[in-house]
Amino acid sequence: MSVLPPGFITTSDVLEGRLSGADVRRLELAHGNEELLYGLDVLGLAGPFSRVTPWELEDERGVRRINASGYAATPFGEMPPAITEFMQAFLRENRAMSLPQQSTGPWRAALEANLVRLLARELPSHADSQVFFCSSGTEAIEGALKFAKAWRPKAKFQISFASGYHGKTLGSLSLTPNPEYQDIFRPLVPGALTSPYGDLDALRSLIRRVGPDNVGCVVIEPIQGEGGVNIPPAGFLRGVGELCRQHGIVVIADEIQTGLGRTGHWFESAAQGLDADIITLAKPLGGGMTAVGATIVRAPIYKKMLGGLSSKRHSNTFGGGALAMAVGMKSLEYLIENDLPARSAALGEQGLARLQALQARFPKLLQAVRGQGMLFALQFQPMVGVPLPGALKELVFEATAILALRELHGAGVMANLSLSSKRTVRLTPALDMPQDVFDTMISRVEAFVQTHPNARDLLTRTPPQVTARLAAFAASKPKKRTPSDG
Repeated sequence: MSVLPPGFITTSDVLEGRLSGADVRRLELAHGNEELLYGLDVLGLAGPFSRVTPWELEDERGVRRINASGYAATPFGEMPPAITEFMQAFLRENRAMSLPQQSTGPWRAALEANLVRLLARELPSHADSQVFFCSSGTEAIEGALKFAKAWRPKAKFQISFASGYHGKTLGSLSLTPNPEYQDIFRPLVPGALTSPYGDLDALRSLIRRVGPDNVGCVVIEPIQGEGGVNIPPAGFLRGVGELCRQHGIVVIADEIQTGLGRTGHWFESAAQGLDADIITLAKPLGGGMTAVGATIVRAPIYKKMLGGLSSKRHSNTFGGGALAMAVGMKSLEYLIENDLPARSAALGEQGLARLQALQARFPKLLQAVRGQGMLFALQFQPMVGVPLPGALKELVFEATAILALRELHGAGVMANLSLSSKRTVRLTPALDMPQDVFDTMISRVEAFVQTHPNARDLLTRTPPQVTARLAAFAASKPKKRTPSDG
């Protein structure tokens, strides 16, 4: 039997835990995204972490934390038993073709049908819609943009919204109005326009200015996640739909973070009165175990791009693969059988009420809290209270959230940054997190706030050596910072 060459790491080395935490960090810093990992390492957030329960992780010292991170991609926590046990059964028993590129596939067919049935319960106009599968949210957006372009090929413009986030591949990045992400990659896809989020009159004026026939699509998150859990005013999404319908403009609802229960609804856009032409999904479909993206499209629009001999105009190598489709099916079943959207809504109300009471008691730390279902945002006051010039102000805003993330970590809660809202930290706990674990998570947030009653405490309670290393790191990596929530 042949052996691996000297220096190679075996699968059993990793599986059996022979790769130490120090080894992992050394290898990642040498061969991975060194800059990101270095910053996390300075903060003590780099891990690696291991699973204790689906909702709790521990570091190499055995310190346990409740996981409310993962950017909503772990809807049932880490390695949820319902999904992992099903995957084991699939690997033992499945006989279907793994990558049915040019044939039908039972897993893909079943998930297509179930997604359309689920959507049609909320939006009956989608009863005959069709589904295109891919491997990520940004790919789902790329597909949606191509469907819209094929439907209105002469239209020059696509509209998205300020503080929005749709991904980092070139098309989705063009509609993510964040110079920090965009600038080095210009010129981007032409025709991307930005309108203020929540302002229907501004959108109407923009469409009128460029001409309705020149607008191919409007892309909108029903609640902005990366933007800091921005919830639009009542009636805004319904108004967007009515406005676009008047002019034949395609509406794309980006439900990658909000869809399938996170906000307490199956489809947040439908709950807000929007009957979008195209809906994109991803994160929860993978069950936290694999990569699944989906673009659900009205049948006439779908056929305009992929009809007849043009049916190979858009494709995806791994989209529709049997394992991904099977996990997608099981994730959907688990969501339905446990009525997780309703559970998300109930726990979300409890958590938001406690966080709002906390903000009222400690306004010198928390400027605002926002939430919908199991999607929460803590927006912090700037940790330096004096006025600062533009670039320095943005750096302070970003550092405020980074140090808050670190202090939450120390309090036993793993959270997410929101880089399009630099003073904001998000909590995206698992939708099936047990009540006692959820209550403990909120209690730990309360304890963190009570020990940091003023935003400047985020700075003064950080060890000087950490502050110095972070300052040196920031100074050595100049970048254009995006004006934000200022």
